Amino acid sequence: MEFDIAIIGGGAAGVSAVINAKILQKKFIWFASGELSKKLSQAELVKNYPGLPDVTGGELAWTLKNHCESMNIEPCEEVVTGVYQVEDGFSLLAGNNSYEAKTVILCLGVEAAKPVNGEEDFVGRGISYCATCDGFLYKGKTIAVICTDKRFEHEIEYLCSLAEKVYAVPLYRGYEIKAENAEIVLKAPVKFEGGKRLERVVFKDGFKEVDGAFLLKGALSPAILVHGLKTESGHIFVNRDCSTNIAGVFAAGDCTGRPYQYVKAAGEGNVAVHSAVEYLSKNK
Repeated sequence: MEFDIAIIGGGAAGVSAVINAKILQKKFIWFASGELSKKLSQAELVKNYPGLPDVTGGELAWTLKNHCESMNIEPCEEVVTGVYQVEDGFSLLAGNNSYEAKTVILCLGVEAAKPVNGEEDFVGRGISYCATCDGFLYKGKTIAVICTDKRFEHEIEYLCSLAEKVYAVPLYRGYEIKAENAEIVLKAPVKFEGGKRLERVVFKDGFKEVDGAFLLKGALSPAILVHGLKTESGHIFVNRDCSTNIAGVFAAGDCTGRPYQYVKAAGEGNVAVHSAVEYLSKNK
């Protein structure tokens, strides 16, 4: 099934984009967590969102989610790990599934942590972001699994069932990793090293020799997610119409730069959808 628009992200920009895509009667798919934006729900107070003075982040998140539900809009909770240009648009890889869309709107927010040194160099050469896609490649081998969110622990268990040895690196509290072949490493990696392929994960006080590494996180950096995407200082470069340097790809919200404000994100989500619709009209 081909969609007119694929929208990635559950913050204010993503919600604004899907609402307007629905109003404009476009066929779209929306990739987001069921709770939409954890960052938004944890915000203490939002004072500049029009019509909602002194609203808490949790209240604003509930309002946005309720708006979507009232319009029968539900997110696909699969994590997109790659966006690839194809003849008629784009192919999006999410878990074991792929989706086709004529345009893409990136509402990725801003990564709290920058990519680890060497991470981008070894993507496809030992570093993967999808356990179910690439786990079988490491059957009986030694791998590291760096995980940023407890909701991905089932993927760690899956990888443990395949690999002989797993260095599990949970970058969150309250982990529950019980596989016998998993060694818990309670420190963050600082570098990935190797030759033609990844060979070791480096920490401040040493390293682990591995055949591969999986990075399980809710969002990828834009440059990794979309090959060839122009970025500046970690942000996606966009024009005033929210278009990027790749025809058919648009971006909105914090991922396009400061100010990091929900009202700005919502406005850009609106602009991005209208620009995508105009692009579709011109490229029938």
